[in-house]
Amino acid sequence: MLEGEAFFVYDEFRRIPGDGHQASACNAGCMPGKGLEEMIAQKIMLVGEPMALFIAQQPGPLHEAASFSAGIAGAEYNVAVGLRRLGHEAGYLTRLGRDPFGKRIAAQMEKNGLDLSLVSYSRERATGFMLKAKSSLGDPDIFYFRKNSAASELDEASIDRLDMSGFRYLHLTGIFPALSEQTWSASLRLLERAKENRLTVFFDPNLRPQLWKDKALMCRRINLLARKADYFLPGTGEGEILMGSREAGEIARYYRAQGVPCVVVKTGPKGALAAVGEEMMTVPGYRVDRVVDTVGAGDGFAAGFISAVAEGLPLEAAVLRANAVGAIQVMHESDNEGLPARAELGRFMAAVPRAEET
Repeated sequence: MLEGEAFFVYDEFRRIPGDGHQASACNAGCMPGKGLEEMIAQKIMLVGEPMALFIAQQPGPLHEAASFSAGIAGAEYNVAVGLRRLGHEAGYLTRLGRDPFGKRIAAQMEKNGLDLSLVSYSRERATGFMLKAKSSLGDPDIFYFRKNSAASELDEASIDRLDMSGFRYLHLTGIFPALSEQTWSASLRLLERAKENRLTVFFDPNLRPQLWKDKALMCRRINLLARKADYFLPGTGEGEILMGSREAGEIARYYRAQGVPCVVVKTGPKGALAAVGEEMMTVPGYRVDRVVDTVGAGDGFAAGFISAVAEGLPLEAAVLRANAVGAIQVMHESDNEGLPARAELGRFMAAVPRAEET
């Protein structure tokens, strides 16, 4: 528990008009007590595929890059790291190969304080890796080497063996279900077990069309998973692919009508729109003067949002924190090295204007 750092983040939330529930959450954050400590201690489970990452050091097409820097990629890994830096306990369900990439990832997971008890190793399959181009304009080109990877062999039996005691939340993206038919079945079983064990489920579609057989199958399965979540976190571009509209309000209304309790639609630099019950609110983003790399912004958003919900913050304050973490992440090259600790996040939120103020 990072008690000395909690003040900065919650103090910023004082400025948001709200009800008694918000004031209660704020007071708990500004003067950390047993209640907040217990909430932060509730573990968050993430499932996915961490990969070795090689980032081109020269702008341009990947095949022209002369050198690469090494790191670790994976949407769920990024979220797990973000949660740990904000003081939360995170366990990562995955499978690695018994190879140098797997050893590197496991070592970094341990270094970042992640719970490795859910990590298993394949005797036959290798750890996946990817190449990423250098670009400051839009999403960079990427190339995967992950077909038949170690993580893709996780199956329903793996999920049935899980000890889910001690976990309160589950974060799933659309990537793990796309790796293989085995991981698709495993994802469905995981959601069943999450419901049985009363875990709150967060689902980020994180669309990867190249991993699916075709668009129709991707949309059908992603929308099925969305209906099983408590919180659904699409972007406007993903909404257009999944249900036919880029308009945040329409996306939120569509998934609310499908039975999703809470929908938070990311709108890029503008911030996000959140819908729960009959209420819909727009929460402005933070101004970013220099975008270095947009990859990882959505993962930062998820880490900020999940951490805030786990701490009992009201929806508007949770989205505000999510916007801040996402903004910080786009100012860094790596997918996760820019994810902030509480003190850095608090300073950023206090000093940087929001989009509505520019």
